[in-house]
Amino acid sequence: MGLSFHYSGSIAKPELLPELITEVQEIAKIYQWKYHVFDSEFETDEFGKTDYNSNIYGISFTPPECETISICFLSNGRMSDIALLTFWGNSENEEEKAYLYQLSVKTQFAGIKSHQLIIQLFKHLSKKYFSNFELSDEGMYWETNDIEILKKNFKRYTAILDGFSLAIQTFPVNKSENIEDYMLRLLNVVNDNLKL
Repeated sequence: MGLSFHYSGSIAKPELLPELITEVQEIAKIYQWKYHVFDSEFETDEFGKTDYNSNIYGISFTPPECETISICFLSNGRMSDIALLTFWGNSENEEEKAYLYQLSVKTQFAGIKSHQLIIQLFKHLSKKYFSNFELSDEGMYWETNDIEILKKNFKRYTAILDGFSLAIQTFPVNKSENIEDYMLRLLNVVNDNLKL
């Protein structure tokens, strides 16, 4: 729970990967973000195909108070990351396998300025390096480029989190209640309070 953004896509050409890694690495150094570089050159015989090997290509970085952001790819060139490959890479279920290419990052605790910076970085990288790139921003900054809308959405998500935390402290589990019923009751309380 918390304001996040979700993205998917591919690298436009395999030969762009070293330049992309270098550029993101330099940005991470400027902002003093921790980063990790994975393989930096694709095995071109697998690029663009459906299948993939067990390697990860690209770079990940972690701004303060933010989840790790992966600008990583499978050998077929599609965006993914090490966790998604571990969880979904060997799945035979097509529905589950779709999760392999759906990345998400929570920025709620990193704050508005970090969220704005990360979205601007993705706007730049998507024009220069990606194809079939899609990003859905719960803060609506990607879609609107409007800082006031972003602030409003951060405030709304903070109120939801605060309300949920308060509800947990205020309303204990009833003896006859299972966890699902309890969570539904808490969500109703939070929703009712947000309407006030």
